Amino acid sequence: MTMLDDPQTAAPWPAAYPQGYAVVDVETTGLARDDRIVSAAVYRLDARGNVEDHWYTLVNPERDPGPVWIHGLTSDVLEGAPLFPEVAGELSERLADRVLVAHNAAFDWSMLAREYARASVTAPVRQRLCTIALAKELRLPLANHKLASLAEHFGVVQQRAHHALDDARVLAEAFRPSLHAAARDGVRLPLLECRPLTEWSHSPVTPRTGSVSSYGGQNSWRPSRKRPACPYPNPGRYEKDKPLMQGMRVAFSGDTSVDRELLEDRAVEAGLHVATSVSRLTSLLVTNDPDSATSKTVKAKSFGTPIVDESAFTHLLRDVAPAVAKVPAPTPSSE
Repeated sequence: MTMLDDPQTAAPWPAAYPQGYAVVDVETTGLARDDRIVSAAVYRLDARGNVEDHWYTLVNPERDPGPVWIHGLTSDVLEGAPLFPEVAGELSERLADRVLVAHNAAFDWSMLAREYARASVTAPVRQRLCTIALAKELRLPLANHKLASLAEHFGVVQQRAHHALDDARVLAEAFRPSLHAAARDGVRLPLLECRPLTEWSHSPVTPRTGSVSSYGGQNSWRPSRKRPACPYPNPGRYEKDKPLMQGMRVAFSGDTSVDRELLEDRAVEAGLHVATSVSRLTSLLVTNDPDSATSKTVKAKSFGTPIVDESAFTHLLRDVAPAVAKVPAPTPSSE
């Protein structure tokens, strides 16, 4: 028993820490914008990480279930499951007034936010905490940042990997000692704001065969999403205290408060070029964690690429300067 566990000798608990947590795991039909949740689990924890209760549900995704070989949920199993709008109220009761905790929280939050938006309901989540980010803050000696490695580090036994209820249990059991270690060492919790989606447009799901799946399988049920080419020339790097200009190449790294694809859509609509990597031609890198050692942040620093956080970027998006000229359309070949 640690000092923080013993009520007789416990150090004062950080007043700035949240008063409750909702440890969440969702299984889905895939990883793309239009994929759906097929199951969800929530473990509610008190301020010190003690389990209060847990909840689990299947969800009918109203489409093919995707990677059955991962989550094990077939169309037959999901056929009689409730639709997301039918479980949204009970789920909301379990998320309300708590910090959402998940392993790779950006993914679980984005899937939940999209489901809530489809149901025309506002998700009652204001902050999230990613246990991967917390493990990095604590400098845990993990071989990698998979949930299995975090569980092994804390001696938590996984029983059914990729089953939402068991994954949520494992994470809840691993989160409690992580939370206590953070409190003991005075570590600031890596909390991020959650901004519920208020924009949603349905796009058709067209099954395709032979392309690469978002899960890495051989058969895909989701066509890849391609953006049109930016019609403006790259004017160069962003300069501090000046507006963005149409044609600038913008890259994103790490977790974002606004759904990543929605943020990229807004950048494209403003006339910016969304880049998937960082090069010497990149005008700006947007990241909430400039000290992380991701390949994009490392390259940006080596190239001297300007770096701003998400809040500053969304502010800059409000007033993007027009491009000097458009890129000429290619002329038809005479061959």
